[in-house]
Amino acid sequence: MSLIEINSAEFSYDEQESPALSGINLKVDKGEFIGVVGANGSGKSTLAKLLNVLLIPDKGEVYVDGLLTSDSENAWQIRQKVGLVFQNPDNQLVATMVEEDVAFGPENLAIPSGEIRSRVDEALEMVDMQGYQTHPPHNLSGGQKQRVAIAGIIAMLPDCLVLDEPTAMLDPRGRKEVLNTVKKLNEEEDITVVYITHFMEEVVEADSVAVMKAGELIAKNTPEEIFNNRGLIEESGLEVPPAVELAAELRNRGIDIPRVLTDEGLVNALCS
Repeated sequence: MSLIEINSAEFSYDEQESPALSGINLKVDKGEFIGVVGANGSGKSTLAKLLNVLLIPDKGEVYVDGLLTSDSENAWQIRQKVGLVFQNPDNQLVATMVEEDVAFGPENLAIPSGEIRSRVDEALEMVDMQGYQTHPPHNLSGGQKQRVAIAGIIAMLPDCLVLDEPTAMLDPRGRKEVLNTVKKLNEEEDITVVYITHFMEEVVEADSVAVMKAGELIAKNTPEEIFNNRGLIEESGLEVPPAVELAAELRNRGIDIPRVLTDEGLVNALCS
Protein backbone atom coordinates (compact mmCIF):
# COMPACT_ATOMS: atom_id res chain seq x y z
CA MET A 1 0.00 0.00 0.00
CA SER A 2 1.34 3.43 -0.95
CA LEU A 3 2.24 5.85 1.82
CA ILE A 4 3.21 8.58 -0.65
CA GLU A 5 1.62 9.12 -4.04
CA ILE A 6 2.63 11.92 -6.41
CA ASN A 7 0.51 12.51 -9.49
CA SER A 8 1.78 14.74 -12.33
CA ALA A 9 3.29 17.23 -9.87
CA GLU A 10 4.93 20.41 -11.10
CA PHE A 11 6.62 23.21 -9.21
CA SER A 12 8.40 26.41 -10.25
CA TYR A 13 10.34 28.97 -8.23
CA ASP A 14 9.56 32.56 -9.13
CA GLU A 15 13.12 33.42 -10.11
CA GLN A 16 13.59 30.44 -12.45
CA GLU A 17 12.52 30.28 -16.08
CA SER A 18 12.27 26.48 -16.23
CA PRO A 19 10.28 24.47 -13.67
CA ALA A 20 12.11 22.87 -10.75
CA LEU A 21 9.84 19.84 -11.08
CA SER A 22 7.84 18.75 -14.10
CA GLY A 23 5.39 15.88 -14.47
CA ILE A 24 6.51 13.91 -11.41
CA ASN A 25 4.71 10.61 -10.87
CA LEU A 26 5.94 8.50 -7.99
CA LYS A 27 4.60 6.02 -5.45
CA VAL A 28 6.38 5.03 -2.24
CA ASP A 29 5.03 2.01 -0.39
CA LYS A 30 4.81 1.76 3.38
CA GLY A 31 8.06 0.36 4.75
CA GLU A 32 9.94 0.99 1.50
CA PHE A 33 13.51 2.34 1.40
CA ILE A 34 13.76 4.39 -1.78
CA GLY A 35 16.88 6.23 -2.88
CA VAL A 36 16.47 9.39 -4.94
CA VAL A 37 19.54 10.32 -6.97
CA GLY A 38 20.40 13.04 -9.42
CA ALA A 39 22.95 15.72 -10.17
CA ASN A 40 22.85 19.15 -8.53
CA GLY A 41 19.82 21.09 -9.75
CA SER A 42 17.87 17.97 -10.73
CA GLY A 43 15.02 18.80 -8.31
CA LYS A 44 15.75 16.35 -5.51
CA SER A 45 15.48 18.88 -2.66
CA THR A 46 12.34 20.42 -4.13
CA LEU A 47 10.79 16.96 -4.25
CA ALA A 48 11.67 16.42 -0.58
CA LYS A 49 9.91 19.63 0.41
CA LEU A 50 6.73 18.55 -1.37
CA LEU A 51 6.49 15.54 0.92
CA ASN A 52 5.92 17.39 4.20
CA VAL A 53 4.14 20.50 2.95
CA LEU A 54 7.09 22.86 2.94
CA LEU A 55 6.09 23.37 -0.70
CA ILE A 56 2.77 22.82 -2.48
CA PRO A 57 2.82 21.75 -6.14
CA ASP A 58 1.68 24.34 -8.69
CA LYS A 59 -0.01 21.54 -10.60
CA GLY A 60 -0.77 17.93 -9.83
CA GLU A 61 -1.31 16.28 -6.46
CA VAL A 62 0.72 14.88 -3.60
CA TYR A 63 -0.89 12.49 -1.13
CA VAL A 64 0.60 11.31 2.16
CA ASP A 65 -1.25 8.35 3.65
CA GLY A 66 -4.30 9.45 1.66
CA LEU A 67 -4.07 13.09 2.80
CA LEU A 68 -3.84 15.74 0.07
CA THR A 69 -0.97 18.13 0.82
CA SER A 70 -2.64 21.10 -0.89
CA ASP A 71 -5.48 20.96 1.64
CA SER A 72 -4.26 23.29 4.39
CA GLU A 73 -6.28 21.42 6.99
CA ASN A 74 -4.05 18.38 6.46
CA ALA A 75 -0.69 20.14 6.93
CA TRP A 76 -0.28 19.51 10.66
CA GLN A 77 -1.19 15.84 10.37
CA ILE A 78 1.09 15.30 7.37
CA ARG A 79 4.05 16.89 9.16
CA GLN A 80 3.59 14.41 11.98
CA LYS A 81 3.68 11.57 9.47
CA VAL A 82 6.68 12.77 7.44
CA GLY A 83 9.85 13.94 9.16
CA LEU A 84 12.42 15.86 7.09
CA VAL A 85 16.15 15.81 7.85
CA PHE A 86 18.37 18.33 6.03
CA GLN A 87 22.02 18.10 5.03
CA ASN A 88 23.45 20.43 7.70
CA PRO A 89 22.69 19.15 11.22
CA ASP A 90 23.78 22.47 12.75
CA ASN A 91 20.71 24.06 11.15
CA GLN A 92 18.41 21.62 12.97
CA LEU A 93 19.91 21.57 16.46
CA VAL A 94 18.26 24.23 18.62
CA ALA A 95 19.06 23.41 22.26
CA THR A 96 22.09 23.35 24.55
CA MET A 97 21.68 19.68 25.54
CA VAL A 98 21.03 16.64 23.37
CA GLU A 99 17.93 15.53 25.29
CA GLU A 100 16.40 19.01 25.09
CA ASP A 101 16.95 19.03 21.35
CA VAL A 102 15.30 15.65 20.84
CA ALA A 103 12.40 16.73 23.08
CA PHE A 104 11.77 19.91 21.08
CA GLY A 105 9.46 18.30 18.52
CA PRO A 106 7.30 16.31 20.94
CA GLU A 107 6.96 19.38 23.18
CA ASN A 108 5.54 21.30 20.24
CA LEU A 109 3.06 18.48 19.72
CA ALA A 110 1.89 19.01 23.34
CA ILE A 111 2.90 15.48 24.33
CA PRO A 112 2.73 14.86 28.13
CA SER A 113 6.12 15.26 29.84
CA GLY A 114 6.30 11.65 30.99
CA GLU A 115 5.81 10.36 27.46
CA ILE A 116 8.35 12.88 26.13
CA ARG A 117 10.96 11.47 28.51
CA SER A 118 10.26 7.99 27.22
CA ARG A 119 10.29 9.06 23.58
CA VAL A 120 13.60 10.91 23.97
CA ASP A 121 15.34 7.93 25.55
CA GLU A 122 13.92 5.50 22.99
CA ALA A 123 14.82 7.74 20.03
CA LEU A 124 18.41 8.17 21.23
CA GLU A 125 18.72 4.42 21.68
CA MET A 126 17.42 3.83 18.16
CA VAL A 127 20.20 6.00 16.72
CA ASP A 128 22.85 4.57 19.09
CA MET A 129 23.24 7.85 21.00
CA GLN A 130 22.08 6.62 24.42
CA GLY A 131 24.20 8.09 27.19
CA TYR A 132 24.57 11.44 25.41
CA GLN A 133 21.44 13.02 26.89
CA THR A 134 23.27 15.82 28.72
CA HIS A 135 26.02 16.41 26.16
CA PRO A 136 26.10 19.79 24.37
CA PRO A 137 25.35 19.18 20.66
CA HIS A 138 28.14 21.49 19.54
CA ASN A 139 30.70 19.13 21.10
CA LEU A 140 29.58 16.18 18.99
CA SER A 141 31.06 14.97 15.72
CA GLY A 142 29.23 15.66 12.46
CA GLY A 143 27.87 12.13 12.29
CA GLN A 144 26.70 12.27 15.90
CA LYS A 145 24.98 15.62 15.31
CA GLN A 146 23.11 14.21 12.34
CA ARG A 147 22.03 11.18 14.37
CA VAL A 148 20.71 13.50 17.08
CA ALA A 149 18.81 15.43 14.40
CA ILE A 150 17.31 12.14 13.21
CA ALA A 151 16.42 11.23 16.82
CA GLY A 152 14.54 14.52 17.11
CA ILE A 153 12.41 13.49 14.15
CA ILE A 154 12.00 9.90 15.39
CA ALA A 155 10.72 11.17 18.76
CA MET A 156 7.67 12.53 16.92
CA LEU A 157 6.88 8.97 15.74
CA PRO A 158 6.73 9.64 11.99
CA ASP A 159 5.67 7.02 9.46
CA CYS A 160 8.22 8.28 6.95
CA LEU A 161 11.72 9.74 7.18
CA VAL A 162 12.84 11.98 4.31
CA LEU A 163 16.57 12.69 4.30
CA ASP A 164 17.88 15.39 1.97
CA GLU A 165 21.60 14.82 1.36
CA PRO A 166 22.10 13.87 5.04
CA THR A 167 25.77 12.94 4.65
CA ALA A 168 26.89 15.67 2.24
CA MET A 169 28.81 17.56 4.96
CA LEU A 170 30.20 14.51 6.78
CA ASP A 171 33.47 12.60 6.64
CA PRO A 172 33.42 8.90 5.63
CA ARG A 173 33.01 7.74 9.23
CA GLY A 174 30.09 10.10 9.82
CA ARG A 175 28.50 9.04 6.54
CA LYS A 176 28.68 5.39 7.58
CA GLU A 177 27.18 6.16 11.01
CA VAL A 178 24.20 7.98 9.52
CA LEU A 179 23.57 5.43 6.77
CA ASN A 180 23.68 2.52 9.24
CA THR A 181 21.24 4.37 11.49
CA VAL A 182 18.78 4.96 8.66
CA LYS A 183 18.96 1.34 7.48
CA LYS A 184 18.35 0.15 11.04
CA LEU A 185 15.28 2.38 11.42
CA ASN A 186 13.88 1.07 8.15
CA GLU A 187 14.55 -2.61 8.85
CA GLU A 188 13.80 -2.80 12.57
CA GLU A 189 11.19 -0.06 13.05
CA ASP A 190 9.55 -0.38 9.60
CA ILE A 191 9.90 3.36 8.99
CA THR A 192 9.51 4.32 5.34
CA VAL A 193 12.67 6.05 4.09
CA VAL A 194 13.12 8.48 1.21
CA TYR A 195 16.89 8.91 1.00
CA ILE A 196 18.11 11.70 -1.28
CA THR A 197 21.80 11.65 -2.16
CA HIS A 198 24.43 12.07 -4.85
CA PHE A 199 26.59 9.33 -3.30
CA MET A 200 25.49 6.36 -5.40
CA GLU A 201 27.00 3.76 -3.07
CA GLU A 202 24.68 4.90 -0.25
CA VAL A 203 21.58 3.55 -1.97
CA VAL A 204 22.86 0.29 -3.50
CA GLU A 205 20.96 -1.64 -0.80
CA ALA A 206 17.72 0.36 -1.14
CA ASP A 207 14.52 -1.36 -2.24
CA SER A 208 14.33 0.94 -5.25
CA VAL A 209 16.12 3.92 -6.76
CA ALA A 210 14.52 6.89 -8.53
CA VAL A 211 16.67 8.93 -10.90
CA MET A 212 16.02 12.63 -11.49
CA LYS A 213 17.30 14.90 -14.22
CA ALA A 214 16.41 18.56 -14.86
CA GLY A 215 13.28 18.40 -12.75
CA GLU A 216 11.98 15.17 -14.24
CA LEU A 217 11.83 11.64 -12.84
CA ILE A 218 13.41 9.64 -15.67
CA ALA A 219 13.62 6.17 -14.09
CA LYS A 220 12.66 4.08 -11.08
CA ASN A 221 13.84 0.53 -10.66
CA THR A 222 15.87 -1.78 -8.45
CA PRO A 223 19.42 -0.63 -7.61
CA GLU A 224 20.82 -3.49 -9.71
CA GLU A 225 18.93 -2.39 -12.82
CA ILE A 226 19.63 1.31 -12.30
CA PHE A 227 23.35 1.10 -11.59
CA ASN A 228 24.09 -1.43 -14.31
CA ASN A 229 22.47 0.85 -16.88
CA ARG A 230 25.55 2.84 -17.81
CA GLY A 231 23.73 4.93 -20.39
CA LEU A 232 21.13 6.06 -17.86
CA ILE A 233 23.77 6.94 -15.27
CA GLU A 234 25.85 8.94 -17.74
CA GLU A 235 22.75 10.71 -19.07
CA SER A 236 21.90 11.74 -15.51
CA GLY A 237 25.36 13.20 -14.85
CA LEU A 238 26.07 10.64 -12.13
CA GLU A 239 28.84 8.18 -11.42
CA VAL A 240 28.45 4.42 -11.23
CA PRO A 241 29.27 2.97 -7.77
CA PRO A 242 32.95 1.85 -7.71
CA ALA A 243 32.14 -1.86 -7.23
CA VAL A 244 29.80 -1.81 -10.24
CA GLU A 245 32.40 0.01 -12.34
CA LEU A 246 35.20 -2.41 -11.44
CA ALA A 247 33.04 -5.49 -12.02
CA ALA A 248 32.07 -4.17 -15.46
CA GLU A 249 35.72 -3.53 -16.34
CA LEU A 250 36.67 -7.06 -15.27
CA ARG A 251 33.91 -8.50 -17.46
CA ASN A 252 35.22 -6.43 -20.38
CA ARG A 253 38.58 -8.12 -19.86
CA GLY A 254 37.06 -11.57 -20.07
CA ILE A 255 36.76 -12.34 -16.36
CA ASP A 256 33.48 -14.01 -15.43
CA ILE A 257 32.12 -11.68 -12.71
CA PRO A 258 28.37 -11.45 -11.98
CA ARG A 259 26.64 -8.10 -11.62
CA VAL A 260 27.40 -6.77 -8.15
CA LEU A 261 26.56 -3.54 -6.30
CA THR A 262 28.75 -3.46 -3.19
CA ASP A 263 32.43 -3.87 -2.33
CA GLU A 264 31.51 -6.91 -0.26
CA GLY A 265 29.62 -8.45 -3.16
CA LEU A 266 32.60 -7.87 -5.45
CA VAL A 267 35.00 -9.46 -2.97
CA ASN A 268 32.76 -12.50 -2.59
CA ALA A 269 32.45 -12.85 -6.37
CA LEU A 270 36.22 -12.68 -6.83
CA CYS A 271 36.94 -15.12 -4.00
CA SER A 272 34.47 -17.68 -5.32
